[in-house]
Amino acid sequence: MTHRPDLDTLGEFLISARSLAEYRAIFALTDADLQGRILDCPGGAASFAAEAHELGAQVTAADPIYARPIDQLGALALSESDRGHLWNAAHLDRYSWDWYGDPQQHRKIRMTAAACFGADLIAHPDRYVAAQLPSLPFPDNSFDLVLSSHLLFSYADRLDADFHLAALLELSRVAIDETRLYPLVDYRGVRQDNLVEHLRKELHDKGIPTSLRKTSYMFHRYATNVLVLHSEPSPTPK
Repeated sequence: MTHRPDLDTLGEFLISARSLAEYRAIFALTDADLQGRILDCPGGAASFAAEAHELGAQVTAADPIYARPIDQLGALALSESDRGHLWNAAHLDRYSWDWYGDPQQHRKIRMTAAACFGADLIAHPDRYVAAQLPSLPFPDNSFDLVLSSHLLFSYADRLDADFHLAALLELSRVAIDETRLYPLVDYRGVRQDNLVEHLRKELHDKGIPTSLRKTSYMFHRYATNVLVLHSEPSPTPK
């Protein structure tokens, strides 16, 4: 049976506030990528929808937390950013700090993103859709590009392989071009190679080609690849 996390128990999942700069680095987003319709799922408290809009992208963020009252989410984003910072500070050796410089700069980026998210949520609530994998309220081929980070694989200790497969199929369903996923390690930095390979085989058998793409971004030490689901066969699958 596919495990679907309950909204009431989502306290065990960190609600992250990432910036456009982080998304650009993680997913190798080009200027062309940022001109289309993009789904960010789960969007968490990221400022991506707000910042990418200024560059011409039409971003929809989907996350079950958006079902909560808007006036609570801004404060929640800030408190969750601090909770994440405390976790990172307690486990410094699990991370590479090169991209951020140091833990304090990491915290500054995340707190700025959280504040931006809170303001944009109030100003443009239509960009934020309360929705939960593995079932999304969007028609097939709704988005040119789908991005998904820090849920799948990150919480492989509590989201089983069936949930992962159902979620990946759903993300691919709404994508016209690519679905990009990161990281392929869990929140402790443990590589999920066996799960990744199992899912790639299952997706291949269902007609969805995949590839692994190197990313220049690294925070968890072994998180160096993005899993890409293609709508058309990849010319150089790995």
